[in-house]
This record gives sequence, structure tokens and C-alpha cells, in this order.
Amino acid sequence: MFSRYNKSTPPGRTGAPTAVPTSAPAAGIGARAAAPVSQKTAAEAAASDRDKKRKERLTELKVEIHKRLLEDLNLSALESASEQNLRQEITSLASEALDDMSVALNKEDRLALTQELYDEVMGLGPLEPLLKDESINDILVNGPKRIFIERAGKLELSDVTFRDERHLLRIIDKIVSAVGRRVDESNPYCDARLQDGSRFNCMIPPIAVDGSLVSIRKFKKDKLRIDDLVRFGAFTDEMAAYLQAAVSCRLNIIVSGGTGSGKTTTLNALSSFIDNHERVLTIEDTAELQLQQVHVGRMESRPANVEGKGAVTQRDCLRNALRMRPDRIIVGETRGEEVIDMLQAMNTGHDGSMTTIHANNPRDAISRLENMVAMAGIEMPLKAVRSQIASAVNLMVQASR
Repeated sequence: MFSRYNKSTPPGRTGAPTAVPTSAPAAGIGARAAAPVSQKTAAEAAASDRDKKRKERLTELKVEIHKRLLEDLNLSALESASEQNLRQEITSLASEALDDMSVALNKEDRLALTQELYDEVMGLGPLEPLLKDESINDILVNGPKRIFIERAGKLELSDVTFRDERHLLRIIDKIVSAVGRRVDESNPYCDARLQDGSRFNCMIPPIAVDGSLVSIRKFKKDKLRIDDLVRFGAFTDEMAAYLQAAVSCRLNIIVSGGTGSGKTTTLNALSSFIDNHERVLTIEDTAELQLQQVHVGRMESRPANVEGKGAVTQRDCLRNALRMRPDRIIVGETRGEEVIDMLQAMNTGHDGSMTTIHANNPRDAISRLENMVAMAGIEMPLKAVRSQIASAVNLMVQASR
């Protein structure tokens, strides 16, 4: 199997297994219907304390067994192993370890322990259940003990925690190393993409003062269409019909909005109106767009490596895309000097191109475009900049929460 060796039971081991306390209430609680409030409160506190100690003990067991798994598992065989075989092996090794430590667990705790061990070995540890929960849109980690989640636009503190800062850093390192990046004191932050396409950003101490910061914007497997947005109340039927006509008539469109306002979702929905025979090139810093057309080329910018070399910017991608005979160019988000190339593309035969921009209202969006043109180092009078924006941009769609 995946074990490097079969561990035999240590000779001479004696003693009955030590049971981990369960969270069952103490005997006698609730026996009398009219128990004093103080007795109920004391009983509830005692039960809560037992449950806390039980969870702490399970965490200690998980740490110890995880160390043994790393020693016993044949890590080189994990990638080719089926999930079923790997789970069986982890269950077997965990049972051996529990026997060696003379610890007895009930069925529920054994299953929970095995799942957590599997997540540690093959997944992202405590984050794994949150990533699998389709109702969660964002995962925000503020140090090892405070993990917030966003559901339906509302933030809430989850009951999931990391063991300590070292545990959190190990999961961060696992994520960034999978995409060929590195995070350390000399390079304390990183953008990456998880295997499922979710967008990941992190910053570690000493820049992150109270513990490592992690942000995960989850990737939606099912792309929302314009009909879905109408059903959710984001658009009216008339607005949807107008936007369909605008895309079909090849108007250049900018979707403006604040953070988390649904700019990318709106851009995805608008892209569904593009004719299937058109050649579309997309450019993003983290690939999120999910175009369904046949002729789509996707590009993703790349930051510099730890030596400061190898960076490929969105502007590099955009300049190269102009040489690839695109009918339309879609930039996931325009945020810097690539804006001048985007405006020129819209003005020079690539009608129907689209992008998004961070701004709280359309007037601010125009101001941001002007500022980004100045950032590109192009010496142009403000009147000329405004003239270029006016001729390039046909429609502004403002998104808000």
C-alpha cells in the first residue's frame, strides 16, 4: 500500500485504552422539570467545558497522528492513488497510532479525525470544509484563530480555526508552492489561484502584524447567465434586453463597481451574448472569466519571481493580443498602464471589447481612466485623453452590492 513499512504492535504494551471524554450531558440534568436556573447554568457550563476539552484532546491527537502519517506514508505514491485507497490507508494508520497511544474514540470522533487527517494530507486542512461549502463566497483569514466567511453578502465569524500560526503558514506554503511561488520575509505576499480556480491572496508576518492574512474568492463552477441575474433582481427584463442588444451591436462596454459588487459576474453574463463565430481573447491577472464560446484564447499575467525577473504584465498580454487577430478583447480588470492599450484597441477595429474598473460611480470611473492614462507615462493633454475615452467607450454599466 502507501506505507513504507508495517508497524507491529510494540511488545509488552499493556494498559487499557484511554477513552476521550464525550460531550454527553452529566447524569441527572433535566431530571426535575423545575430545576433552578443556577443549576441549569452550571450544568451547561460543565458540559461546554467537557466539550472544549474533548476538542482540544482531538486536536492534540490529530497533530501527533499527522506526524506519524508523514513518516509512514509513501508520499511519492499519493498523486496516483485513488481517494478510496488513500482514505483506507489513512484510516488504517490512524487506528494503529491510536492503539499505540492507548486511546479509544467513538465512531463519530474516529470519522471526524480521519476526515481532518485526509484534509491535512491531501487538501488545505481546516479550510477544506469551507471550500466545499457552495453557500460560501469568500474566506477571510485574520490570523490562525479568526476565520470569517461571506454568505449572501454578509460576513460572519466561523468556528473553524488553525492550530497556531505555524499551522497556517504551512497551509499557505502548500498553496503557493503548488503554483511555483514562494512566501517568506523577503517576499511576504502572494497572489495565486487554487486548483479549482478560486482566487487566493496572502500576506505573512512581519508585514501582517497580528498573524498571516489570507483572502480566498471562491470560483463558481456554474456560470451565472443574464437570466439568473434577472431572477435575482440584479437586472430588469428591459435592462437585460438592452444589454443583449448592446453586446450584439458590438458596443465597447466598461463595467464599473466597488469591491465585491459583481463586476466579473456581470462581465461573464454579458459575454454570453457574443456570437459563437467571433474570436475572443481574454486577459486577466487571475483567470476567472468563463466564456462558453468556441473560439476563446485565455491569457493570465504573471508577477516577477523572487529574483525580480520573469514578470508578464497585463499590458504585455494586451499588446501581444493585438497581433493575434481578435474580434473582441476582454480584460478582466483594467487597473494600470494597460488602459491606454485597451482604449486604443477599442478605437482601432476591435469593437465590442469589454473590461471592468473599480469605481463607486460612472463619474469616478471616467476620472480613474484619466488617472490611469497619466500613470502610463503618455504625455497627452487632458482634453485629448477625454476625447479618446469618449470615442472608445460606448456604454458604462455600474454595479453595486
